[in-house]
Amino acid sequence: MKTAAQAKEAGYPASVGRFMSVNDVIASIGVSRATIYRMIAQRQFPPQHRLTAGRVGWWENDVETWLKSRPVGGINSS
Repeated sequence: MKTAAQAKEAGYPASVGRFMSVNDVIASIGVSRATIYRMIAQRQFPPQHRLTAGRVGWWENDVETWLKSRPVGGINSS
């Protein structure tokens, strides 16, 4: 398995997918930024990865796996 940096250098996508920005994650799962960070604190959502000093991201595969594990009704489904 190549790292994201090795894959980028070689000119093809990494086997683990791409990093998603917080705005991508918000659009994908339909909750606010505050809710995402609250769920991370409660260990209910995959943690972010530091990309640079001022930027974080989530592996697309981690977010997709989390989405697939959720109940059909959504985040607040009871």
